This record gives sequence, C-alpha cells and structure tokens, in this order.
Amino acid sequence: MSGFTIGLAIIGGLVLAFIVAWNAWTTRRNTPRQPDAMTTIAATVPMENERTEPSFHDDLPLAPPPVERRPGLDALIDVLAPIVVDHPVPGEIALGALPPTRRAGSKSFAIEGRNDATQEWETPRPGQRYSAFQAGVQLANRSGALNDIEFSEFVMKAQAFADTVNGAPDFPEMRDEVARARELDQFAGTHDAQLSFTLRARNAAWSPGYVQQNAARLGFVAGAIPGRMVLPANVPGNPPILGLAFSTQAAMADDPAHSAIRDLTLSLDVPQVPRSEQPFVRMRDAAIALAASMDGLITDDDGRVIPVEALDAIGADLEKLYDTLDARDLSAGSAQARRLFS
Repeated sequence: MSGFTIGLAIIGGLVLAFIVAWNAWTTRRNTPRQPDAMTTIAATVPMENERTEPSFHDDLPLAPPPVERRPGLDALIDVLAPIVVDHPVPGEIALGALPPTRRAGSKSFAIEGRNDATQEWETPRPGQRYSAFQAGVQLANRSGALNDIEFSEFVMKAQAFADTVNGAPDFPEMRDEVARARELDQFAGTHDAQLSFTLRARNAAWSPGYVQQNAARLGFVAGAIPGRMVLPANVPGNPPILGLAFSTQAAMADDPAHSAIRDLTLSLDVPQVPRSEQPFVRMRDAAIALAASMDGLITDDDGRVIPVEALDAIGADLEKLYDTLDARDLSAGSAQARRLFS
C-alpha cells in the first residue's frame, strides 16, 4: 500500500472519529439529564395563585386606631354590620339562613355569631346558640377595592339573613366604606410583592425527574398540579414558603424521561409568608444551590443573569417592606395580610 493511500486512510479515520465524537457530544447535550435514582416526592400541598412583579415603597400611610380583633372578620380589612336579635338563635337556624354563596362580587362575605355560652365570635355551628350576629365583606383584595355594586350586594345578603333570624342590621355609610376600601387597596397595591427567579440550563436540558430529585434534596415536595413543587411551611395549614414551577406538559408527557426542560421558576409570595420563616434567604439559597447542582444560571424574566450582590439588595428592600406591613398591623403571614393579599 502506497504512502498516499495510507495517508488517506488515516485522514478518513480521523474524520470518522471526529464525526462520532461530535454526534456523541451533540446527543449528550440534547438529552435531558436524568436523576441518579428517583427520589420519592411525598405529600401534596396546594399551590398559590401566580402573582405579579414586586414593588417597593418607603411611604407609609398612618395606621388606623386600634380595633377589636376577632377570629375571621376584622374591622381592619372588613366592612362590619352588627345584627341585633331579641333572643338567642339556634345554630341550625343561623346556618339555614346563610346565603348559598360566600361572596359579594369578587369580595369574601361572611356571617359570624357571638356564642351565647362562650361569648366568642365564630361561624355558626349546629348545637350552639347565638346572642348576636355580624355580617362582613372584605374591603379589598388583589382584585381591587370594594365598589358600590359589591357593597349593595353585601347589604342585600346581610339583610336577607337578618330577616330570617328576626334580627335588625345596622349598616355603615356606603360612601365612607368605599372610600376606606380605596385607601386600603392603594396601600396594598404599593406594598404587594411577588418575587420570582428563573433558573436556566447552561448546557444540557433537564428531565422532570432530574428537577424533582434536586429540588427534593432542598425540601421541596409535589404540588397539586404536575410541574409544580412547593417548600412547605413549618406550621401545618399555612401557605407554602416557596413555589417551584416547570413545564406542566413535560411533567405529563408519556415518557417524561425524554422531556427536555430548559428553565424553571422559583417564586415567593411575600405577604403570605411570615418573616420568621426567612423566606427570601431560603429562596436565595435554594436558587444558588439548584444552579450549582444542575449547572444552571439564575436570571430574571428577560434572561439577564442576576449576580449575588443583586440578590442581597433585593433582600434589603424586603426588610423595609416587612417593617411597613408590621407598622400597618398587616404583618406578612398574618391572617389579615393573607386575606388582603389574596
């Protein structure tokens, strides 16, 4: 065999080796990363609704005078209408008089009774007797402020209940309550915060199992919807501390192992979670840990990489927001804040 032929053979072999290596690299890059061993994702925790981008402000409206705290209805965030009755009303009658829906427009509506035995305000229960009632409708939520139509619906529902239990309601002035609703809505709108970080794959995509395994190592569990995970609160029944979301379509694929995920979202609904849970610190640490273990980048919604210094600055702004909510008696994670920012 001539030297020329041998040279061609060597070159051909090198080209073939390069093609094989290129195909192997391309296949590996395009194949979603798989979990080492599937981690069981236990428990199902409901996800909260997705929220909007945060806004931080230093201005603080003056807090209202102290109001009587009650379990449920609260003069801080509800319109209250006392209902006087001549004689204690059995819980069965009160329950039968409740309207079929517990909303007035987009606002929550409720009736509470003062238990004749305990003198505590509560939702009517069978076997109890109630010496007074109060009707309430929420002043504001993330859908906006209570308006004239919703106030009128509240009056009709409360009046119908009062008529059934032979009670006499005392309604506040609509104009005053609607104005109070607008002020509260303005405060809520300028002190609401829903944060999110996007984690993007640097090179190889991720499979759903790979995402779930890495998130589970940080304490995340399966949410109520495929492609959703949550970091549960330390107190049972409280909203989750953090949310993690990736493609629902990928999670529900016939063969999830071959579903390619290139990004996921970590989210925090600030007013819903107590400061004591250190939610932002846990969000930041989770983002950094996932980026390291999954070869990802922490970015904003536009794909810009977020440096660690920027994360620290966001945390400092959040501390100011927590202080503002505390001063308004709407501390993050409190029953009042969870209802207002819902």
